[in-house]
Amino acid sequence: MKTTLELIRSTGAIATVLLTPALLTSFPAEAAFTDGPKAILDEAWQIVYREYVDESFNRTDWVEVRQDLLGQNYTSRQAAYTELRRALRRLDDPYTRFLSPDQYSDLTDQTSGEVSGIGLRLRRDRAAGAVVVSEVIEGSPADMADILVGDRILLVNGSSTDFLSAERTSQLLRGDTDTQVTLTIERDGESETIVLSRARLEVQTVNAKLADQDGINVGYIRLDEFSAHAAEQMEAAIADLSKQGAEAFVLDLRDNPGGLLQASIDICRMWLRRGPIVRTVDRSGDSEKISANRTHLTELPMAILVNGESASSSEIVTGALADNDRAIVVGSPTFGKALVQSLHGLSDGSGIAVTVAHYYTPNGTDISSKGITPDIQVDLSSDERSALTRNPNLMGTANDPQFTEAVSALAPEVAATRRRQQLPTTVSSPVAPTPQLGRTPDR
Repeated sequence: MKTTLELIRSTGAIATVLLTPALLTSFPAEAAFTDGPKAILDEAWQIVYREYVDESFNRTDWVEVRQDLLGQNYTSRQAAYTELRRALRRLDDPYTRFLSPDQYSDLTDQTSGEVSGIGLRLRRDRAAGAVVVSEVIEGSPADMADILVGDRILLVNGSSTDFLSAERTSQLLRGDTDTQVTLTIERDGESETIVLSRARLEVQTVNAKLADQDGINVGYIRLDEFSAHAAEQMEAAIADLSKQGAEAFVLDLRDNPGGLLQASIDICRMWLRRGPIVRTVDRSGDSEKISANRTHLTELPMAILVNGESASSSEIVTGALADNDRAIVVGSPTFGKALVQSLHGLSDGSGIAVTVAHYYTPNGTDISSKGITPDIQVDLSSDERSALTRNPNLMGTANDPQFTEAVSALAPEVAATRRRQQLPTTVSSPVAPTPQLGRTPDR
């Protein structure tokens, strides 16, 4: 049962995204297209021509593709969009894709970490046959109206949700800031109709708590996606949990489909004192290495939780911390997406995401299609996964098998840290201590 906020997540991995403005190349054009469907087609074609990671375009004559696209007459923008999608499929790359204006708006909302809505997270409860509130954002219009977790959403602007998914219902709740939406909700068998004004809300992608597990104070941090606000929220969570006395951290990246490349780099640097993070290679074979920069916030022991839906930026973070021996990886093998996309807005409000680079983990591993295999593999049964999805509050508790296994794996490191902290910090003997050779470990 998938949970959704008032934005639409792509199926599977979303892009490891670089946000860039739309720019046109000076490709020798047969004619100038300044308006209409052909202008959008040419705009999108030019971006792919200039940036796509494979200069052979999957052995496709991309110039001929342009001639085909611009040689047709289109009765509508939708017809042109359909033809562009058909052309992009020739690249055999599911991550290079055209986005309609609505889809582009959804994705930019997602990566911005902000949304205009009323502040509800929803899920489809199949047993109850209803769309149910699973979370209310604090301080949001829904919170101010006293909507509660467990409330059923019966109607949105008079339209029944009986046959709608949680995603479609969430889409109806979104809209321009300061516009109104009318909800009919049901609680304890009684229904109520409420009119709410939409507001611009920062999406909380980081959820954190201090958990006492096996006698260890564990800082549990769950990251839903790598949005523009993810790094600042992560920084605040690490600082808060450290003040509360965390002895170790568990970073939960399960079901995290990715997001902004820069957010993954910033978050890696919070955990990693030094060492490489990721290497990207563009269409020309030019390589860029990105490393930690000694801006880390903690050196406490840590583990990362992953599964088959941990993708893209999640895999960059997991690979970086694993290859640098900074974290123990626990869970199921990850998705296996080693590509970086550039996201462009087009002049009619639509957009295009284009694969511009491959990336490799610090050890030079290409994780394409195979993902990252955890150090400790713990696969959840369908019942266990269902229970965690239905009740996210069980994550990071004794009812979460992957979390408990991670804490068990961290226990020896925590014990060693406790022993070091109990050692005397001064030497009472006048005899000078014997010099110790070797380097101090990063952790």
